[in-house]
Amino acid sequence: MPPRTADEPEILGAVRQSKRPRTEGFHLGRRLHQLRRERGMTLEDAGRLTSLAASTLSKIENDQMSPTFDVVQKLALGFDIDITELFASNSGQDAAGRRSITLAGAGRPMETPVYNHRLIAVELKHKKILPFVTTIKARSLEDFKTWSQHSGEEFLYVLEGEICFQTEHYEPAILGVGDSVYIDSSMQHAAYSTSEQDAVVLWVNTG
Repeated sequence: MPPRTADEPEILGAVRQSKRPRTEGFHLGRRLHQLRRERGMTLEDAGRLTSLAASTLSKIENDQMSPTFDVVQKLALGFDIDITELFASNSGQDAAGRRSITLAGAGRPMETPVYNHRLIAVELKHKKILPFVTTIKARSLEDFKTWSQHSGEEFLYVLEGEICFQTEHYEPAILGVGDSVYIDSSMQHAAYSTSEQDAVVLWVNTG
């Protein structure tokens, strides 16, 4: 059985700078602080709004922790904003006919103990889907304090290596290059690498 989910974000990993330029204007902690100030809210007020501990919000604002996707979703729901607005830069495009190009190796890093995400098309606000490329560092279920669980649906496609994809109601699935899985995200789930090298996947969540 999967472990119970929790609100505590995962520890911020060391983020290495890409050789290619990254989108400017992003700092999740500053964005969260800005949202609180605009609403005249204390950390305790924001905690009640988002169902997250005030200490957790403080650590996010001070770059001491990096939130999981589940926690990011709680922030967006609590503040009643589109989830992509937490990651969009100030130059986000809202016009029709928009597009976004992300060069190989670029994207916005978001690292946790089990996953190393690179968020894609980060300058676009109000996206219907949230794409990211993920290096899966986890090597067993024991590496997970909690499994992921959130609203929406998601799609995973293996680009490199091999993974074991675990879900709450199904038997584990071993997926190799070219294999994919589509799930209801409200079902608890986790993935870890089974290949010699860390696996790399394309992960897409609905916003």
